[in-house]
Amino acid sequence: MKQRAGKVVHAWAREWPQPGPDLSRISSNTVEIEWPPRSGRRIEIPEIDRVAWFAPDEARRVVVSAQAAFVDRLVEALAE
Repeated sequence: MKQRAGKVVHAWAREWPQPGPDLSRISSNTVEIEWPPRSGRRIEIPEIDRVAWFAPDEARRVVVSAQAAFVDRLVEALAE
């Protein structure tokens, strides 16, 4: 999906038996950035800071609008 600022985000869904996989074992990729800006110093930071399971209503409150549309389409597809 393409977000308002132009960033393209890939999303997917998978059906899992409840309560779902243990999220404590998930680790993020990292990215290197210059910090502070224009300092020449580079640091490595995680791309994501946490992972969590959300019910659809709660998910819509914590994601950007393009991602909320994905949640809506997923809920519709699961209802079929």
